[in-house]
Amino acid sequence: MSALTYEIKDPRSPVALWLHAKFPHHKEIQSTFRIAAGPARVLPSPAVAHGTQGGAIDWWLRFLVDPAPSLQLPIAGVQVRHQELPCWKACLHLLAGLGVIGRDRALRPMAPARFADQPDEWWARLSYALALMVELYRTGRLDGSRLMRLSAASSPDDLLSLANDAEVTDLIAMKDLALAQLLPALPAGGRVSSGMTFDGSEDLSADADLIADGILVDFKAGQGGSPRKDGTRAASLSRTDLDQLLGYALMDYSDTFALHTVAIYAVRFGYLATWPLQQLGEQLAGHPIDLPALRKEFAQVLRFELPPYVAAHR
Repeated sequence: MSALTYEIKDPRSPVALWLHAKFPHHKEIQSTFRIAAGPARVLPSPAVAHGTQGGAIDWWLRFLVDPAPSLQLPIAGVQVRHQELPCWKACLHLLAGLGVIGRDRALRPMAPARFADQPDEWWARLSYALALMVELYRTGRLDGSRLMRLSAASSPDDLLSLANDAEVTDLIAMKDLALAQLLPALPAGGRVSSGMTFDGSEDLSADADLIADGILVDFKAGQGGSPRKDGTRAASLSRTDLDQLLGYALMDYSDTFALHTVAIYAVRFGYLATWPLQQLGEQLAGHPIDLPALRKEFAQVLRFELPPYVAAHR
């Protein structure tokens, strides 16, 4: 099965074509976002691996907000490649130590509160190790993974050593910024879930970062645009970023999550941009929209137009 993030980046995909046709007016929203976000507040050193770092801060932010996050994705990453992954036992021992794999092999949510006394460095290194495991699931590739630096004799502590000092420092800085800028802006109380899937995830793989009391939040850890003369960077909001938000909201066919707002948290800028879902859809479309009808139409695209395209072009 293909993934939403893949299809929205393919300009020929029926998913991207449908979203662009239905929601063509994105430039004003992009401009407003760039101005409101201001300059980046946390920029990484050259020693930071940006892709894995983005996945790592996603995990840490989930631990801060969700009292019972699922670790099914890192577990799936280890399971899918365990025959070729020398350190797979160390990965499973680490996950078992987090309480997400029981002696009966049943999977359980993690309880971050159990580890509240752990220092920031431990959380940063744990988040990085989990991000490496998820990469195995998402890309299916072992070449280039730091996990391949380890052996069958490696321990969970070896896994926690894979993030370098610059990455740990960068993750802590992003976490501290989120404590000041993201957490106070989220609703107090209400239903919170992270890494959730939607009705439409059976048609197209998709899992969102966070939903807090009807607000869907997607974390973006990009540095923004090219450096200015003074070294600062401006935030960027790509068309695919908006398509991802729309895709998530439309794939909630039965309105299970009762989404009323969608948001992007620009992690390195400490900026949370929120849009009422109906209002965002109408601004992007340029006219009033019928959200339930659009969800039905999007489901038809995913079920009947996408499969033959994927079969013919992938």
